[in-house]
Amino acid sequence: MLRVRTLTQFCFCSVLATIATPANAGGFYLQEQSGKETGRAYSGGAASGDNASTVFFNPAAMTELEDINIDLGGNILFVNSRQSDSGSSRTIPGSPIAVPTGGNDGGNPFDQPVAIPSAFVTAQVDERIWVGMGISSPFGIVVDYDNGFFGRYDSIRSDLLTINVQPSAAFKIDENLSIGGGIDIQYVDVELTSALPNLSPQQSDGVLEVTGDDWSVGWNVGIFGKIGPIQMGAHYRSGTSHKVNGQYAVSGLEGPLASGNVELPAKAPINLPDIATFSITYGADKPLRFHGTWRWYNWSEFDRIEIIPEGLDPLLSEQGYRDTWSAAFGIAYNINDRLIVRAGTMYDETPTVDAFRSTRVPDGDRIWATFGTTYDVSDKISLNFSYAHIFVSTEEINRTDGFFERSPAEIEGTIRATNSGDADIIGFSASIRL
Repeated sequence: MLRVRTLTQFCFCSVLATIATPANAGGFYLQEQSGKETGRAYSGGAASGDNASTVFFNPAAMTELEDINIDLGGNILFVNSRQSDSGSSRTIPGSPIAVPTGGNDGGNPFDQPVAIPSAFVTAQVDERIWVGMGISSPFGIVVDYDNGFFGRYDSIRSDLLTINVQPSAAFKIDENLSIGGGIDIQYVDVELTSALPNLSPQQSDGVLEVTGDDWSVGWNVGIFGKIGPIQMGAHYRSGTSHKVNGQYAVSGLEGPLASGNVELPAKAPINLPDIATFSITYGADKPLRFHGTWRWYNWSEFDRIEIIPEGLDPLLSEQGYRDTWSAAFGIAYNINDRLIVRAGTMYDETPTVDAFRSTRVPDGDRIWATFGTTYDVSDKISLNFSYAHIFVSTEEINRTDGFFERSPAEIEGTIRATNSGDADIIGFSASIRL
Protein backbone atom coordinates (compact mmCIF):
# COMPACT_ATOMS: atom_id res chain seq x y z
CA MET A 1 0.00 0.00 0.00
CA LEU A 2 1.23 3.48 -0.83
CA ARG A 3 1.66 5.46 2.36
CA VAL A 4 -0.49 8.59 2.73
CA ARG A 5 2.65 10.47 3.77
CA THR A 6 4.39 9.78 0.44
CA LEU A 7 1.38 10.86 -1.60
CA THR A 8 0.85 13.97 0.51
CA GLN A 9 4.47 15.05 0.09
CA PHE A 10 4.20 14.74 -3.67
CA CYS A 11 0.95 16.66 -3.90
CA PHE A 12 2.18 19.56 -1.81
CA CYS A 13 5.40 19.84 -3.79
CA SER A 14 3.83 19.64 -7.22
CA VAL A 15 0.78 21.86 -6.71
CA LEU A 16 1.18 24.22 -3.77
CA ALA A 17 4.57 25.19 -5.15
CA THR A 18 2.82 26.74 -8.14
CA ILE A 19 0.70 29.14 -6.09
CA ALA A 20 2.78 32.05 -7.34
CA THR A 21 2.86 31.16 -11.02
CA PRO A 22 -0.35 32.06 -12.91
CA ALA A 23 0.97 34.52 -15.44
CA ASN A 24 -0.16 37.44 -17.49
CA ALA A 25 2.55 40.09 -17.57
CA GLY A 26 6.20 39.16 -17.11
CA GLY A 27 5.80 36.51 -14.46
CA PHE A 28 2.39 37.18 -12.90
CA TYR A 29 2.85 40.91 -12.18
CA LEU A 30 -0.01 43.06 -13.47
CA GLN A 31 1.34 46.39 -14.64
CA GLU A 32 -2.10 47.45 -15.84
CA GLN A 33 -2.93 49.89 -13.03
CA SER A 34 -3.74 52.99 -15.09
CA GLY A 35 -5.88 53.62 -18.14
CA LYS A 36 -3.59 56.53 -18.99
CA GLU A 37 -0.24 54.78 -18.47
CA THR A 38 -1.25 51.89 -20.72
CA GLY A 39 -1.26 54.27 -23.70
CA ARG A 40 2.43 55.13 -23.23
CA ALA A 41 3.45 51.52 -22.40
CA TYR A 42 4.07 52.43 -18.75
CA SER A 43 6.98 54.62 -19.75
CA GLY A 44 5.71 57.53 -17.63
CA GLY A 45 5.91 55.48 -14.46
CA ALA A 46 7.72 57.21 -11.64
CA ALA A 47 8.37 60.58 -13.34
CA SER A 48 5.12 61.86 -14.86
CA GLY A 49 3.01 62.80 -11.85
CA ASP A 50 0.15 63.84 -14.13
CA ASN A 51 -2.78 61.99 -12.52
CA ALA A 52 -3.71 60.24 -9.28
CA SER A 53 -2.46 56.80 -10.40
CA THR A 54 1.02 58.06 -9.47
CA VAL A 55 0.11 56.76 -5.99
CA PHE A 56 0.92 53.31 -7.36
CA PHE A 57 3.90 54.18 -9.58
CA ASN A 58 5.62 56.75 -7.34
CA PRO A 59 3.77 58.54 -4.50
CA ALA A 60 6.53 61.15 -4.30
CA ALA A 61 5.17 62.65 -7.55
CA MET A 62 1.82 63.41 -5.88
CA THR A 63 3.33 66.85 -5.18
CA GLU A 64 2.69 67.70 -8.86
CA LEU A 65 -1.08 67.50 -8.29
CA GLU A 66 -2.99 70.41 -6.81
CA ASP A 67 -6.12 70.12 -4.64
CA ILE A 68 -7.91 66.74 -4.67
CA ASN A 69 -7.42 64.37 -7.63
CA ILE A 70 -9.27 61.13 -8.35
CA ASP A 71 -8.54 58.49 -11.00
CA LEU A 72 -11.15 55.76 -11.53
CA GLY A 73 -10.93 53.13 -14.24
CA GLY A 74 -9.31 49.92 -15.25
CA ASN A 75 -7.96 47.72 -18.00
CA ILE A 76 -9.68 44.90 -19.86
CA LEU A 77 -7.39 42.12 -21.09
CA PHE A 78 -8.08 39.71 -23.95
CA VAL A 79 -5.37 37.07 -23.63
CA ASN A 80 -4.79 34.29 -26.17
CA SER A 81 -2.66 31.28 -25.28
CA ARG A 82 -2.31 28.15 -27.38
CA GLN A 83 -0.71 24.86 -26.31
CA SER A 84 0.36 22.35 -28.96
CA ASP A 85 1.20 18.82 -27.82
CA SER A 86 4.48 17.53 -29.23
CA GLY A 87 4.77 14.20 -27.45
CA SER A 88 3.57 14.38 -23.83
CA SER A 89 3.66 11.03 -22.06
CA ARG A 90 3.37 9.16 -18.75
CA THR A 91 4.89 5.98 -17.44
CA ILE A 92 3.15 2.92 -16.00
CA PRO A 93 4.50 1.35 -12.79
CA GLY A 94 6.40 -1.85 -13.63
CA SER A 95 6.69 -1.01 -17.34
CA PRO A 96 9.75 0.52 -19.01
CA ILE A 97 7.61 2.02 -21.79
CA ALA A 98 6.00 5.45 -21.58
CA VAL A 99 2.58 5.91 -23.21
CA PRO A 100 1.06 9.09 -24.67
CA THR A 101 -0.83 11.18 -22.13
CA GLY A 102 -3.57 11.82 -24.67
CA GLY A 103 -6.16 14.56 -24.55
CA ASN A 104 -7.07 17.84 -26.21
CA ASP A 105 -5.15 21.12 -26.40
CA GLY A 106 -7.06 22.62 -23.46
CA GLY A 107 -8.43 25.53 -25.46
CA ASN A 108 -7.63 29.13 -24.57
CA PRO A 109 -7.15 28.90 -20.78
CA PHE A 110 -7.63 32.61 -20.06
CA ASP A 111 -11.01 34.01 -19.12
CA GLN A 112 -12.25 36.48 -21.72
CA PRO A 113 -12.07 39.25 -20.82
CA VAL A 114 -9.94 39.70 -17.71
CA ALA A 115 -10.88 42.93 -15.91
CA ILE A 116 -8.38 44.80 -13.72
CA PRO A 117 -10.09 47.74 -11.97
CA SER A 118 -8.22 50.39 -10.00
CA ALA A 119 -8.97 53.54 -8.00
CA PHE A 120 -6.65 56.28 -6.73
CA VAL A 121 -7.08 59.57 -4.90
CA THR A 122 -4.62 62.28 -3.82
CA ALA A 123 -5.14 65.35 -1.66
CA GLN A 124 -2.94 68.39 -1.02
CA VAL A 125 -2.88 69.09 2.72
CA ASP A 126 -0.74 72.22 2.58
CA GLU A 127 2.20 73.61 0.61
CA ARG A 128 4.48 70.76 1.74
CA ILE A 129 2.35 67.69 2.44
CA TRP A 130 0.20 65.43 0.22
CA VAL A 131 -1.67 62.25 1.10
CA GLY A 132 -3.12 59.56 -1.16
CA MET A 133 -4.84 56.20 -1.32
CA GLY A 134 -4.82 53.49 -3.95
CA ILE A 135 -6.76 50.25 -4.47
CA SER A 136 -5.33 47.90 -7.08
CA SER A 137 -4.62 44.28 -7.99
CA PRO A 138 -0.87 44.05 -8.75
CA PHE A 139 -0.58 40.25 -9.09
CA GLY A 140 -2.79 37.49 -10.43
CA ILE A 141 -4.75 35.88 -13.24
CA VAL A 142 -7.15 33.01 -13.97
CA VAL A 143 -5.92 30.11 -16.12
CA ASP A 144 -8.49 27.35 -16.69
CA TYR A 145 -7.96 24.54 -19.24
CA ASP A 146 -10.72 22.42 -20.77
CA ASN A 147 -11.49 18.97 -19.40
CA GLY A 148 -9.21 16.33 -20.91
CA PHE A 149 -6.28 18.72 -21.45
CA PHE A 150 -3.06 16.85 -22.36
CA GLY A 151 -1.20 18.84 -19.72
CA ARG A 152 -3.72 18.05 -16.96
CA TYR A 153 -1.11 16.39 -14.72
CA ASP A 154 0.69 19.73 -14.65
CA SER A 155 -2.33 22.02 -14.25
CA ILE A 156 -6.06 22.36 -14.84
CA ARG A 157 -7.02 25.58 -13.06
CA SER A 158 -4.92 28.33 -11.49
CA ASP A 159 -6.73 31.27 -9.91
CA LEU A 160 -4.66 33.90 -8.09
CA LEU A 161 -6.23 37.15 -6.86
CA THR A 162 -4.55 39.99 -4.98
CA ILE A 163 -6.12 43.16 -3.62
CA ASN A 164 -3.71 45.90 -2.58
CA VAL A 165 -4.73 48.88 -0.44
CA GLN A 166 -2.03 51.57 -0.38
CA PRO A 167 -2.25 54.59 1.95
CA SER A 168 0.53 57.02 0.95
CA ALA A 169 2.07 60.40 1.75
CA ALA A 170 4.51 62.81 0.08
CA PHE A 171 6.60 65.71 1.30
CA LYS A 172 7.85 68.54 -0.92
CA ILE A 173 11.38 69.41 0.21
CA ASP A 174 11.58 72.36 -2.19
CA GLU A 175 10.14 73.32 -5.57
CA ASN A 176 12.30 70.73 -7.36
CA LEU A 177 12.52 67.78 -4.97
CA SER A 178 9.95 65.58 -3.22
CA ILE A 179 9.93 62.30 -1.35
CA GLY A 180 7.07 59.93 -0.65
CA GLY A 181 6.04 56.44 0.29
CA GLY A 182 3.24 54.16 1.33
CA ILE A 183 2.13 50.97 3.03
CA ASP A 184 0.85 48.02 0.96
CA ILE A 185 -1.89 46.15 2.78
CA GLN A 186 -2.32 43.10 0.59
CA TYR A 187 -4.78 40.22 0.42
CA VAL A 188 -4.10 37.08 -1.64
CA ASP A 189 -6.56 34.31 -2.52
CA VAL A 190 -5.56 31.10 -4.34
CA GLU A 191 -7.36 28.19 -5.97
CA LEU A 192 -5.39 25.48 -7.81
CA THR A 193 -6.38 22.17 -9.33
CA SER A 194 -4.57 19.48 -11.30
CA ALA A 195 -5.09 15.84 -12.27
CA LEU A 196 -3.32 12.93 -10.60
CA PRO A 197 -2.58 9.74 -12.60
CA ASN A 198 -3.93 6.45 -11.39
CA LEU A 199 -1.83 3.30 -11.90
CA SER A 200 -3.37 2.45 -15.27
CA PRO A 201 -4.01 4.91 -18.13
CA GLN A 202 -7.37 3.17 -18.53
CA GLN A 203 -8.54 4.47 -15.15
CA SER A 204 -10.03 7.92 -14.63
CA ASP A 205 -7.68 10.52 -13.18
CA GLY A 206 -7.66 11.64 -9.59
CA VAL A 207 -8.01 15.32 -8.72
CA LEU A 208 -5.98 17.55 -6.43
CA GLU A 209 -7.42 20.89 -5.28
CA VAL A 210 -5.72 23.49 -3.12
CA THR A 211 -7.33 26.66 -1.78
CA GLY A 212 -6.06 29.30 0.63
CA ASP A 213 -5.71 32.98 1.43
CA ASP A 214 -3.70 35.43 3.52
CA TRP A 215 -3.24 39.09 4.51
CA SER A 216 0.19 40.68 4.64
CA VAL A 217 1.89 44.09 4.62
CA GLY A 218 4.66 45.59 2.50
CA TRP A 219 5.91 49.09 1.82
CA ASN A 220 7.14 51.37 -0.95
CA VAL A 221 9.18 54.57 -1.16
CA GLY A 222 10.06 57.03 -3.91
CA ILE A 223 11.81 60.26 -4.84
CA PHE A 224 10.85 62.82 -7.49
CA GLY A 225 12.91 65.71 -8.89
CA LYS A 226 12.95 68.35 -11.63
CA ILE A 227 15.91 69.87 -13.49
CA GLY A 228 14.77 72.35 -16.12
CA PRO A 229 12.65 70.49 -18.71
CA ILE A 230 13.53 67.11 -17.18
CA GLN A 231 11.52 65.25 -14.52
CA MET A 232 13.01 62.16 -12.88
CA GLY A 233 11.62 59.66 -10.42
CA ALA A 234 12.79 56.53 -8.67
CA HIS A 235 10.54 54.11 -6.82
CA TYR A 236 11.08 50.93 -4.84
CA ARG A 237 8.28 48.54 -3.85
CA SER A 238 9.25 45.95 -1.28
CA GLY A 239 8.50 42.30 -1.70
CA THR A 240 5.48 41.07 0.25
CA SER A 241 5.73 37.86 2.23
CA HIS A 242 2.55 35.81 2.51
CA LYS A 243 1.90 32.62 4.43
CA VAL A 244 -1.07 31.14 2.61
CA ASN A 245 -3.29 29.07 4.88
CA GLY A 246 -6.01 26.85 3.49
CA GLN A 247 -7.21 23.41 2.55
CA TYR A 248 -5.82 20.64 0.37
CA ALA A 249 -7.96 17.78 -0.96
CA VAL A 250 -7.21 14.67 -3.04
CA SER A 251 -10.00 12.57 -4.53
CA GLY A 252 -10.49 9.95 -7.24
CA LEU A 253 -7.41 7.81 -6.58
CA GLU A 254 -8.12 4.09 -6.89
CA GLY A 255 -6.73 0.75 -5.76
CA PRO A 256 -3.44 0.96 -3.81
CA LEU A 257 -3.50 4.75 -4.19
CA ALA A 258 -6.91 5.20 -2.57
CA SER A 259 -5.38 5.77 0.88
CA GLY A 260 -4.16 9.11 -0.48
CA ASN A 261 -7.71 10.49 -0.84
CA VAL A 262 -7.53 12.93 2.05
CA GLU A 263 -8.30 16.48 3.15
CA LEU A 264 -5.64 18.31 5.16
CA PRO A 265 -4.92 21.88 6.27
CA ALA A 266 -1.89 23.38 4.56
CA LYS A 267 0.24 26.51 4.54
CA ALA A 268 2.97 27.79 2.25
CA PRO A 269 5.15 30.92 2.48
CA ILE A 270 4.92 32.94 -0.74
CA ASN A 271 7.28 35.85 -1.37
CA LEU A 272 6.14 38.37 -3.98
CA PRO A 273 9.07 40.16 -5.63
CA ASP A 274 10.67 43.53 -4.96
CA ILE A 275 10.36 45.97 -7.89
CA ALA A 276 12.65 48.95 -8.54
CA THR A 277 11.74 51.64 -11.08
CA PHE A 278 13.58 54.60 -12.62
CA SER A 279 11.75 56.98 -14.96
CA ILE A 280 12.55 60.16 -16.84
CA THR A 281 10.28 62.63 -18.64
CA TYR A 282 11.58 65.30 -20.99
CA GLY A 283 9.50 68.39 -21.82
CA ALA A 284 6.87 67.99 -19.10
CA ASP A 285 5.64 71.57 -19.73
CA LYS A 286 5.90 71.32 -23.55
CA PRO A 287 3.35 70.14 -26.16
CA LEU A 288 5.72 67.30 -27.12
CA ARG A 289 6.95 65.03 -24.32
CA PHE A 290 9.19 61.97 -24.16
CA HIS A 291 9.06 59.28 -21.47
CA GLY A 292 11.39 56.45 -20.52
CA THR A 293 11.24 53.84 -17.75
CA TRP A 294 13.47 50.97 -16.66
CA ARG A 295 12.31 48.40 -14.09
CA TRP A 296 14.02 45.58 -12.24
CA TYR A 297 12.11 42.65 -10.75
CA ASN A 298 13.54 40.47 -8.00
CA TRP A 299 11.96 37.28 -9.32
CA SER A 300 14.86 35.13 -8.07
CA GLU A 301 12.97 35.09 -4.76
CA PHE A 302 11.29 32.10 -6.38
CA ASP A 303 14.37 29.87 -6.40
CA ARG A 304 12.37 27.53 -4.18
CA ILE A 305 9.19 27.47 -2.13
CA GLU A 306 8.89 25.91 1.30
CA ILE A 307 5.68 24.00 1.97
CA ILE A 308 4.61 23.13 5.50
CA PRO A 309 1.93 20.41 5.65
CA GLU A 310 0.32 19.86 9.02
CA GLY A 311 1.96 16.92 10.76
CA LEU A 312 4.69 16.44 8.16
CA ASP A 313 8.21 17.73 7.67
CA PRO A 314 8.62 20.94 5.63
CA LEU A 315 8.99 20.31 1.92
CA LEU A 316 10.95 22.24 -0.70
CA SER A 317 10.19 22.69 -4.39
CA GLU A 318 12.65 24.28 -6.79
CA GLN A 319 11.22 27.13 -8.90
CA GLY A 320 14.19 28.41 -10.92
CA TYR A 321 12.90 31.95 -11.49
CA ARG A 322 15.46 34.55 -12.56
CA ASP A 323 15.66 38.29 -11.96
CA THR A 324 14.37 40.27 -14.93
CA TRP A 325 14.08 43.79 -16.29
CA SER A 326 11.83 45.77 -18.59
CA ALA A 327 12.42 48.96 -20.58
CA ALA A 328 9.75 51.28 -21.98
CA PHE A 329 9.73 54.35 -24.21
CA GLY A 330 6.79 56.66 -24.87
CA ILE A 331 5.85 59.90 -26.52
CA ALA A 332 2.91 62.29 -26.01
CA TYR A 333 1.71 65.30 -27.98
CA ASN A 334 -0.91 67.96 -27.26
CA ILE A 335 -2.94 68.33 -30.47
CA ASN A 336 -4.83 71.24 -28.92
CA ASP A 337 -5.89 72.53 -25.51
CA ARG A 338 -8.22 69.55 -24.96
CA LEU A 339 -6.82 66.56 -26.85
CA ILE A 340 -3.60 64.64 -26.16
CA VAL A 341 -2.35 61.60 -28.07
CA ARG A 342 0.37 59.24 -26.94
CA ALA A 343 2.12 56.03 -27.97
CA GLY A 344 4.74 53.72 -26.53
CA THR A 345 6.59 50.43 -26.63
CA MET A 346 8.07 48.15 -23.98
CA TYR A 347 10.28 45.08 -23.82
CA ASP A 348 9.45 42.84 -20.84
CA GLU A 349 11.50 39.74 -19.95
CA THR A 350 9.92 36.57 -18.62
CA PRO A 351 11.32 35.21 -15.34
CA THR A 352 10.62 31.61 -16.32
CA VAL A 353 13.49 29.50 -17.64
CA ASP A 354 13.32 26.58 -20.05
CA ALA A 355 13.97 23.89 -17.45
CA PHE A 356 11.03 25.02 -15.26
CA ARG A 357 8.47 26.39 -17.74
CA SER A 358 5.08 24.71 -17.42
CA THR A 359 1.47 24.99 -18.55
CA ARG A 360 0.78 27.01 -15.40
CA VAL A 361 3.28 29.57 -16.70
CA PRO A 362 3.09 29.46 -20.51
CA ASP A 363 5.19 32.61 -20.48
CA GLY A 364 7.65 34.20 -22.89
CA ASP A 365 9.41 37.51 -23.46
CA ARG A 366 6.98 40.27 -24.38
CA ILE A 367 7.00 43.32 -26.65
CA TRP A 368 4.29 45.94 -26.18
CA ALA A 369 2.93 48.38 -28.78
CA THR A 370 0.49 50.97 -27.41
CA PHE A 371 -1.60 53.99 -28.30
CA GLY A 372 -3.73 56.30 -26.16
CA THR A 373 -5.62 59.58 -25.90
CA THR A 374 -6.76 62.01 -23.23
CA TYR A 375 -9.68 64.36 -23.78
CA ASP A 376 -10.31 67.20 -21.33
CA VAL A 377 -14.07 67.41 -20.97
CA SER A 378 -13.59 70.45 -18.72
CA ASP A 379 -10.98 72.01 -16.50
CA LYS A 380 -11.91 69.42 -13.85
CA ILE A 381 -12.57 66.19 -15.79
CA SER A 382 -10.40 64.26 -18.25
CA LEU A 383 -11.19 60.98 -19.98
CA ASN A 384 -8.35 58.58 -20.84
CA PHE A 385 -8.48 55.75 -23.38
CA SER A 386 -5.68 53.34 -24.30
CA TYR A 387 -5.06 50.30 -26.47
CA ALA A 388 -2.12 47.90 -26.28
CA HIS A 389 -1.10 44.79 -28.19
CA ILE A 390 1.41 42.43 -26.58
CA PHE A 391 3.51 40.09 -28.72
CA VAL A 392 4.60 37.02 -26.72
CA SER A 393 7.53 34.90 -27.89
CA THR A 394 6.82 31.26 -28.75
CA GLU A 395 8.42 28.94 -26.17
CA GLU A 396 8.93 25.22 -25.73
CA ILE A 397 7.77 23.28 -22.65
CA ASN A 398 9.76 20.14 -21.88
CA ARG A 399 9.65 19.04 -18.28
CA THR A 400 9.26 15.81 -16.32
CA ASP A 401 7.59 15.56 -12.92
CA GLY A 402 7.51 12.60 -10.58
CA PHE A 403 4.35 11.22 -8.95
CA PHE A 404 4.31 8.96 -5.87
CA GLU A 405 8.09 9.04 -5.75
CA ARG A 406 10.10 6.52 -3.73
CA SER A 407 7.24 4.00 -3.84
CA PRO A 408 6.32 0.99 -6.02
CA ALA A 409 3.65 3.18 -7.66
CA GLU A 410 6.11 5.82 -8.92
CA ILE A 411 4.98 7.46 -12.17
CA GLU A 412 6.69 10.07 -14.32
CA GLY A 413 4.74 12.56 -16.39
CA THR A 414 6.50 14.41 -19.20
CA ILE A 415 5.06 17.45 -20.95
CA ARG A 416 6.41 18.28 -24.38
CA ALA A 417 4.58 21.18 -25.94
CA THR A 418 4.87 24.49 -27.73
CA ASN A 419 3.18 27.59 -26.37
CA SER A 420 2.29 30.64 -28.42
CA GLY A 421 0.06 33.59 -27.72
CA ASP A 422 -0.59 37.30 -27.58
CA ALA A 423 -2.80 39.78 -25.76
CA ASP A 424 -4.86 42.90 -26.36
CA ILE A 425 -5.61 45.48 -23.68
CA ILE A 426 -8.22 48.22 -23.60
CA GLY A 427 -7.62 50.79 -20.86
CA PHE A 428 -9.86 53.58 -19.70
CA SER A 429 -10.17 55.98 -16.78
CA ALA A 430 -11.68 59.23 -15.65
CA SER A 431 -9.39 61.77 -13.98
CA ILE A 432 -11.23 64.25 -11.77
CA ARG A 433 -9.92 67.30 -9.91
CA LEU A 434 -12.03 68.74 -7.09
